[in-house]
Amino acid sequence: MALQPSLRPLIIAGRYDAPHTLDIFLDYVCPFSAKLALVIDSVLKPLFGPGGQYDGKVKAIIRLQVQPWHGSSIFTHETALAVARVAPEQFWPFSLALFKHQTEFFDIPASTLTPIQIRGKLADLAGGVIGQDKVPAVQDLLTLKSTPNGGVEVTDDLKYTIKFSRQNGIHVSPTVLWDGIVAGEVSSSWGQKEWAEFLAKKVTV
Repeated sequence: MALQPSLRPLIIAGRYDAPHTLDIFLDYVCPFSAKLALVIDSVLKPLFGPGGQYDGKVKAIIRLQVQPWHGSSIFTHETALAVARVAPEQFWPFSLALFKHQTEFFDIPASTLTPIQIRGKLADLAGGVIGQDKVPAVQDLLTLKSTPNGGVEVTDDLKYTIKFSRQNGIHVSPTVLWDGIVAGEVSSSWGQKEWAEFLAKKVTV
């Protein structure tokens, strides 16, 4: 599947030119996405990475799936996109940190915070992953522009991810695409056994 160059860090496993593509749509404040993220890290990344069974055959792309019924979802995704620019190699480690701390950004805990306070809290979380010296650069990308409705520096990247989801009819997270087609059988409850069986059937190179 297509991916604009600025979002190359969203390829979290496998080689860029691998012929098979696994698109995984996740929302940082979705519990089921968090469950799948842990499996991606422990099962899929080793399989697709150097020396793995499917090294050079499959790549995994994380597609950011903002679910607007959760008020803080947009802010978590903005921060991940900012980290992808400031410290590309830390995008996935920071994503895992977001999933591990997602309850802090659920509807009720976030309900008494302003957008600026939420962005500040997220930048602090990023500092624990990418280093405090890089936090100012993240904060700068998350600072509202001078125009009243201009968004922040990563708004265009966020628009890309949302438009990509919409044109492909993605409604919920997690959703998984195999070579561009929805793989409805994939479940967030899958473990190593289920993924091994799925890949054995799907990989043809």
